[in-house]
Amino acid sequence: MANSKNAMKKPVWLKYTEEEVKEIILKIAEKDPSLTAEKIGLILRDNYGIPQTKIYGFKMSQVLKQKKIYTNPDLKNLKSKVSTLLKHIYKNKQDKKTGRSFIITKAKLKIAEDYHARKQK
Repeated sequence: MANSKNAMKKPVWLKYTEEEVKEIILKIAEKDPSLTAEKIGLILRDNYGIPQTKIYGFKMSQVLKQKKIYTNPDLKNLKSKVSTLLKHIYKNKQDKKTGRSFIITKAKLKIAEDYHARKQK
């Protein structure tokens, strides 16, 4: 059985070098800081024809972490959900279900933040 690291090989038709792909990733990330690594991957696939960065032997999050641009998608999504729920609560004060959902989502956010803080130590 082939090793999973050796299974991915660069296609012949792909003309980008490793350094060019890293530059493209950083250019996209600097142009729109709100994009996550997943969204940048979709842009690379659709606009540049790069199927995966694993072909080059690195992950997109590694490149973004080196330049201190990386934001964790879990935390980012939870924060946006909390802000959306908070806006809804201000407009609709009698909506008790949204209030409960806000409390639960805020707890999930705290748990995720604590986990990532412990993980980085």
